[in-house]
Order: sequence, then structure tokens, then C-alpha cells
Amino acid sequence: MEKVQAIQAFENVFGTKPDGLFTAAGRINVIGEHVDYCGGKVFPAALNLRCNVYGKKTGADVIRMAFTGIEGIVELKINDLNNYRALKIGNYQAGVAYFLQEKGIDIVGCDLYYDCTVPFGSGLSSSAAIEVATAVTLCEYAGVPYDKTELALLSQKAENQYAGVNCGIMDQFASAMGKKDCAVLLDCATLQYEYVPLQLRDYCLVVANCNKPHNLVESKYNVRRQEVETALKAIQTVKNVSCLAELSPKDFAEVKYLLSGVVAKRAEHVVMECDRVNRAVEALKAGDLLELGRLLNESHYSLRDLYEVTGKELDTLSALARKETDCLGSRMIGAGFGGCTISIVKKTAVDGFIRRVGTAYLEAIGYKASFYETSIEDGITVESL
Repeated sequence: MEKVQAIQAFENVFGTKPDGLFTAAGRINVIGEHVDYCGGKVFPAALNLRCNVYGKKTGADVIRMAFTGIEGIVELKINDLNNYRALKIGNYQAGVAYFLQEKGIDIVGCDLYYDCTVPFGSGLSSSAAIEVATAVTLCEYAGVPYDKTELALLSQKAENQYAGVNCGIMDQFASAMGKKDCAVLLDCATLQYEYVPLQLRDYCLVVANCNKPHNLVESKYNVRRQEVETALKAIQTVKNVSCLAELSPKDFAEVKYLLSGVVAKRAEHVVMECDRVNRAVEALKAGDLLELGRLLNESHYSLRDLYEVTGKELDTLSALARKETDCLGSRMIGAGFGGCTISIVKKTAVDGFIRRVGTAYLEAIGYKASFYETSIEDGITVESL
């Protein structure tokens, strides 16, 4: 929705104009999937697809929320923030407000209109964008300084402990800390990070949504976390490591005998994916886009065969992309079981790529994929209206 339309929508719902616009970004992860909760390094970047929160400070004892495309208003009583965990819409916001309040921040009553351009259930982290944008809004209205990393951690806590989704830190960190035209090499164990220019020269990243509905809480995401934790405990009986990411491929080969079945496959993906992240960053810094594309393909194969989180739709979408002459590599991103792929595609070939892949996907799956024109932007923005 355009800004003018959103401001009018706010006025239609609340009877007054907003005084601020607070945004946080969705994200892609160039490479490094399902390693953030294993202490690994990831390589996300913030998108122009974002959660836009149009707000007005009211000073009342309630937060009122409205949403693009959804009728009605959701109310959160400021003195009762612990009791909204069961909300289908608004529980992420309630969790953020609750944990900010727990930190001693005075939550100020306000009217908020959410216009989220990050597609829901896409693997582009709409939930993190909502959480971080909410945290920024409430801190701004409370008049308190905030550290973006701390907001990311608090937003993750809200998703884990309030909404019940066992996510790692990557999504919220990228949403809060993203930088224009850069990806963030983030060590999820230490939160040390490095901005790396995302310079693809004659190429760009094309995001495609397979449009298969999925829900992290109901998916096998939490099962995968349990499986890698089982692997780690077994490895710790012979090796002094705090997380799977500390293992090199050589280290893993020495201890793989301790594991069997799916637990061995899950751990192997994590170790090899961590190694791919390091090699992908090296390739990008060296300007070797062919190698970067090859590593993206390897990542997808590993997520398909070892971690088993892709499915027919994502496999079809990435396979069709790889068949294209002007595509250097393609893989699923996000938690899987639906969601998106990213592909490195020659800029001059994007229109044809979208047309051909889209047509073939529709024929194979029976419904359309969606393609997004994306750019790499700053994570958080604040604007007075």
C-alpha cells in the first residue's frame, strides 16, 4: 500500500492522522540455512519488503491495532500484556510489549496501523519484521534510547517464549541491523557481525514464492531443532564443543560414527552448510559469482536430501531456475516446508526468467508462484509524519 493510502486507512480506522511511521525489514538469507540455532554463521540481508507501522501516541491504557486487509481492531490492555498469547493476530506485538514492559520500559498507549509488505508464510521473516517494527515504535513512544541488537534479542524472545516459535536470532537481527546494499555475516553464537557489500555486478537476486501455505509452529521446524540437539549431545561425549558449528567437515568425519539415521543427516547438513557460508563470503569478496551460485545449489541439495525441509514445490521452483542459462544458482530460503527461493539471475534476463519459470511451475504444480522485485535496504527506519 502506498504511504498516502496507508495514512488514509489509519484515519478511517482511528479517526485521526498518524504522527509517525516505523518500519523494519523482511530478509533473505544468501546462504546458511538452519544453522543459526546451531551456533553457525549466517549471511542475511534486509529487503525493501517491510512491516510498516503507522502510529499515533494516545497516552491511553491500551494499544489499539489495525491491519491492512483485516477488519476490526485488536486491543492490548497495557496492564494485562501477559494474557494475549492465544491471539491469532497480535500475539507477536503483545509479546514484544510484554517483554519491553518487563525490562522496565513504560509502555505508552497508542494506535497502530500495520501495513506489512512482507508476504506472510513466505520464509522472508514477516514475523521478525512485525516484532522489530513494534519494538521500535513502542521505544520511540516511550522516549527511551534503544540498541538495535538488544531489540533483535528481545524480539526473538517474544517469538520463542510468547508466540511459541523456536526460532534462532538471524531473522530479528537482519530485520534490525540490515544495511543498504550489504549482507550481514553474523556469528549467531557471539553476535559478532561484519557487513559485506553484496555486489553482483550484472546479476541480481530474484525472490520467488512457491505459495504453498505453511506455519512454523505446526511444521517440523521444532522437530529439526530437537534432532540437531540430539546429535550435539552425542558428539559432546567425545569432543569438547558447545555447538555443531564448531565442527569442521574433517572434525565431523571423525565423530559421525556416533550418529545414525536422520540425526546423522541433520548434523551433516549443519556442519557442511557452515563451511559453505565461509566459502560463499570468500567467493563474494573475490567477485567469483560462479562459485557463489554453485554454493547456493549445493545448499539447496543439502536442505533437500539431508535436512529434508524443501518439498515438491520448492524443489520444482529451484530446479526450474537452475535450468535457465542466465541463472548462476538457486536455493530455498527460510525454514522450508513452503516459502521462497532466491536465484542469482542476469539483470537483462530477469523478465524472461520469471516468465519461463513461472509458466513451467504452474504447469508442474497447478498454481502460480509469485516473484518479487527486491532491493537490499536498511533494516529499521523511523519517520515523523
